[in-house]
Amino acid sequence: MKFKGLRWAIIGLIFLATVINYIDRSALSIMWGGEDIEGSIAQSLGLTKYHYGLISNVFMVAYALGQLFSGKLFDKVGTRIGYVISIGVWGISSFLHSTVRGFLSLAFFRTTLGLSEAGNWPGGVKSNAEWFPIKERAIAQGLFNAGASIGSVIAPPFIATLFVAFGWRITFMVVGSFGILWIIPWLLINKAGPKKHPWITKEEQDYILEGQSLADQNATEDTKGKSLKAILSFKESWAVVIGRFFLEPIWWIFVTWMPIYLFDIYGFNVKEVGMFLWVPYVGAALGSIIGGYVSGKIIAKTNSIDKGRKTTILIGGVIMLAGLIATVLIGDTAEKFVAIVFFVLFGFQFAISNVQTLPSDFFSGKSVGSLAGLGGMIGVFSVIIMNFLVPVIVDNYSYTPIFVIIGIFVPLGVGAIYYFARKIESVEK
Repeated sequence: MKFKGLRWAIIGLIFLATVINYIDRSALSIMWGGEDIEGSIAQSLGLTKYHYGLISNVFMVAYALGQLFSGKLFDKVGTRIGYVISIGVWGISSFLHSTVRGFLSLAFFRTTLGLSEAGNWPGGVKSNAEWFPIKERAIAQGLFNAGASIGSVIAPPFIATLFVAFGWRITFMVVGSFGILWIIPWLLINKAGPKKHPWITKEEQDYILEGQSLADQNATEDTKGKSLKAILSFKESWAVVIGRFFLEPIWWIFVTWMPIYLFDIYGFNVKEVGMFLWVPYVGAALGSIIGGYVSGKIIAKTNSIDKGRKTTILIGGVIMLAGLIATVLIGDTAEKFVAIVFFVLFGFQFAISNVQTLPSDFFSGKSVGSLAGLGGMIGVFSVIIMNFLVPVIVDNYSYTPIFVIIGIFVPLGVGAIYYFARKIESVEK
């Protein structure tokens, strides 16, 4: 049996895994509510906003460490088994959120969820490097990243509906089951890489392999990946690390704190959050796909990976910065705020699909997951710092300084990529 367009089936499954990933991780913030919201997690367990901040950072620390660990894991065992381990553990962890009785048990399952969910990102970058020629990697990454946005679109109304009908414990059981079921089609379809997959057509195999770098073409199963020390000896690697340190909080501030912002500033309940929260993620989904498409078109027209990646990252940065300025100047109603965040997240995903593709532009397969995981870990540590600052700044001032800080991060992140990666190309000559 031959399967035309097999690479699109692989990225389709990773897209679906990413949708599940974001439904799972969003469930807590959507159902958290407050001490005075009947049936919410906070009210049921007697927890406060400060507990939420701590729980968020417990997840993020585990997620940061999981990025580094899983990057190495995927480089070692490959994407097929790496995903089975990652999504299997996170599905079980999400399901077991239904059993928590207080802060400590909730913190434990957020830790296992964070460690395992992190594998989706270096795993996706590595899979795209294996299954797509260089000129298609940004659109593949955009489709993969769009899963995060689509998951965030689906999650608020879906989880709010389940919450209203069955309560938060049953809701965790339902969403936790999705990841476990996903493993079945993954194992059936992703039998091997493009060099050995029994279903791949000769035309698609040649198209993929001939469109990769020489280092990728020459790599074998015995090719050793570089150590992190060796990877960081290349200046270009720091474009990924520092770029993600500054850019990552822009996404996570909204993912983590936007429901709480709507609870605090506009007095929303869980159902109202479910009705509003999905809108900005439509912008993010569009940004993911359009950013990847634009990058691929520029590369095809100019035959320059450097121009394709940098131009798209710059455009996304300008859109992000304009949106963050607008949140401070004109975002004075719930409708305006949600509309502005639509554009902020559009700009973020327009750029980040290309930022996340950089490890596969610089290195061949056995090192891609390691750099992607390291960049993800550093980016998440930046998010952790911001998660500590948010409740302190909000209680003493307002949310405005938070938007100012992440607005400053935009030119710093984009500038780091331009400075450290003077030319985006393979460093393995």
